[in-house]
Amino acid sequence: MAETAVPGRLRRLPWLTATVRHVVAETARARTIALGVEGWSGHRAGHHLDVRLTAEDGYQAERSYSIASAPEDDLLAITVELVDDGEVSPYLAGALEPGDTFEIRGPIGGYFTWSADEPGPLLLVAGGAGLVPLMSMLRHRAARGAAVPAHLLVSARSPDDVLYRDELPALEPREGLRIAHTYTREPPPGWTGWRGRVDAAMLADVSPGRDARCFVCGPTPFVEIVNDLLVAAGHDPREVRAERFGPTGG
Repeated sequence: MAETAVPGRLRRLPWLTATVRHVVAETARARTIALGVEGWSGHRAGHHLDVRLTAEDGYQAERSYSIASAPEDDLLAITVELVDDGEVSPYLAGALEPGDTFEIRGPIGGYFTWSADEPGPLLLVAGGAGLVPLMSMLRHRAARGAAVPAHLLVSARSPDDVLYRDELPALEPREGLRIAHTYTREPPPGWTGWRGRVDAAMLADVSPGRDARCFVCGPTPFVEIVNDLLVAAGHDPREVRAERFGPTGG
């Protein structure tokens, strides 16, 4: 999930020190940051967390990020996409190095989560960086060896903007797993698949059925359109869960 400003609300969750173990470049503007966090209580696939940075003069900035790692992974991971003129993402997506530390608290959420012990099938729809929490679900599915049917539709501007593009084709178990893409600006050379924004025909083709549990994540306009399309197609509104993000101070 792209970063979002943290509303001024009280939390009982403690701030914990996160130490950067390693960093992976996902795209030209996004990095996955693997963290060691002493005292982390664990999370469910789909949860997010808060990040707090403190400047030398004491100024603090907070943002929320979806968790990219599976609950079974040894390290906690977030994927951060650069927000131009931002306060937090330029450091996390650019300057931060292994060994650096910052504060986090979480896990946060619960409505937008899934466990392999729960029923499927799953329909996952991602717009840009909205793939992050859905990737946590797919990594969790792989870690558990669960053959729960899971169909993913990723909307991105171009192949170079797709997060985890090397990992997605290698996800297991392949049984029940389908991954589809639509490109809104620059499809790859020779591309014969979908182009343009997600529409009803795409969703009808990729959906594993009207009984699917749907998780939609991306920018607010994207999420609202996809949510309306799924309900219009006959999906139970109670089974369409959405997480959205919009412009923030970065």
